[in-house]
Amino acid sequence: MGVLTRSRTAKVIGGIAVIGASALVLAGCAGGSEPAASGDAGGDAADFPIDCAAAEPASYTPEYSSTSTGPGTDLTYTIGTALPQTGNLAFLGPPEISATEYAASQINAAGKGITIDLKQGDSGDTDNKAYETEIPRLLGEGATAIVGAASSGTSLQFIDQVIAANAIQFSPANTSAAFTGYEDKGLYWRTAPSDVLQGEVLGNLIGADGNETLGMIVLNDSYGTGLACFTKAAFEAAGGEVVATSLYNTGDTNFSAQVEDVLAAGADAIALITFEEVKTIIPELIGADVAPEKLYFVDGNLANFTDDFEPGTLAGAKGTYPAVDPATISSFRDELQTFWTGAGNAELQDFTYAPESYDAVVLLALAALQAGSTAGPDVAANLQSVSGGADEGTKCTTFAECADLIIAGEAADYDGVSGPITFNEVGDPTEASIGVFEYGDDNNYEFVRVG
Repeated sequence: MGVLTRSRTAKVIGGIAVIGASALVLAGCAGGSEPAASGDAGGDAADFPIDCAAAEPASYTPEYSSTSTGPGTDLTYTIGTALPQTGNLAFLGPPEISATEYAASQINAAGKGITIDLKQGDSGDTDNKAYETEIPRLLGEGATAIVGAASSGTSLQFIDQVIAANAIQFSPANTSAAFTGYEDKGLYWRTAPSDVLQGEVLGNLIGADGNETLGMIVLNDSYGTGLACFTKAAFEAAGGEVVATSLYNTGDTNFSAQVEDVLAAGADAIALITFEEVKTIIPELIGADVAPEKLYFVDGNLANFTDDFEPGTLAGAKGTYPAVDPATISSFRDELQTFWTGAGNAELQDFTYAPESYDAVVLLALAALQAGSTAGPDVAANLQSVSGGADEGTKCTTFAECADLIIAGEAADYDGVSGPITFNEVGDPTEASIGVFEYGDDNNYEFVRVG
């Protein structure tokens, strides 16, 4: 496997923010810190309750080896999912789960020498700990790859268990920088970019909107604290000042102390780096006469709140999450909706991380086909190749098209629904974009631009 040169900057190419292969190790912040207790706040760097420097990922490059040769001709690949059916990211479950099912159905219909046996499982969260029973069940049923979790903090609870089983863990939504240097034997992969990029886009967005001071309410886990670090770095680089940062823990139900912290600081803007707990936080902020256009959301909570609040409650609020321009994947969204509702499921309300989930299953299938094996290490040794990160392959955009290249003995370079992907040697995508969204009077968000 080739070694990519790491750069520290996120590049803007043709108006699209693209994360460089090594922007994932931006100095100063990452997601593995152990911050202060819930409710602590700080105004200057000395009081900031997150040790960003200590959280920088370790330097680790796995060695890949496989004696298996493909292409496969009659493979059955058992893939489990650990996606949030319950817990504080349950709103992400339907788009992610539906996309894995849709990918598996297309792969199986293609008849290219591999059949996906998809077994759905619930990741839950670090409060209900559904993963404690689901991961052993999935591995026990023969899964050699686990798609999930959505939450970085949840994935970190079972990553070692998956690695110990020589299975692949492939997340469509983990964004914590902690995974970049994780000693995973090459078995951890993700189609979502590190929060180095989202933090840069979010911090710059808040500054560009004319805000000079920022308060943050932050989930105290690897995702929340890492994203807070990157957002702070970008906002301060743009000339702003973070005047309050208040933490809470998974399972907390009262956020009055956190709201009081940021209100007391008189911040121009408030970044809500949370999961579904935001439904409880929003009414307190709006009730304190915080203008919605001063609120900023992230991928963990950017959701359709039409049924949750009075019309206009969030009009003008903005947010970010890893996404391409929705107009470029409108056909995928329509097809996924038709597939999902046609199977008797409720209509999808949003599509957050659906493209990344779909691509995760397709990439696993292509790597297994090329390896001629579904064993975790064999598949891992081929994932970078089929993404175009190691070989000069022929571009292809569907499983069937890429499979035909592999069957013909050629190198395939899969460009997915979520973007080009192009893995580096540690399993991170080297190309990704962050969407900027704005809420309307209906309390639902619409795409504005790519950040």
